[in-house]
Amino acid sequence: MAAIGVLMLELQIDHAHSLKDKRNVVRGLKDRLRQRHNIAVAEVGRQDVWQHALVAAVTVSPERVFAERVLQAVEDDAAGILGGMLVASSTEWIDAG
Repeated sequence: MAAIGVLMLELQIDHAHSLKDKRNVVRGLKDRLRQRHNIAVAEVGRQDVWQHALVAAVTVSPERVFAERVLQAVEDDAAGILGGMLVASSTEWIDAG
């Protein structure tokens, strides 16, 4: 059975003074995570707020254990990239037949 994992990352970007500042941070995060982990990444919420962002990273694998490892590595990497800007994270699972 395939496993689909969705990692939600909540960001607090205090130094952003415009949507352009925020987009630069989010775009950099998305590009790095895609390149390093071969996952899908998108900003999925709070798009009209300057200093907050909600980013989702998704992986699909035939084995949930592998998908869990991928998303843990993504979360660790995001924390390293963002430092104190990462304020919360959560993971949701979809088991697909």
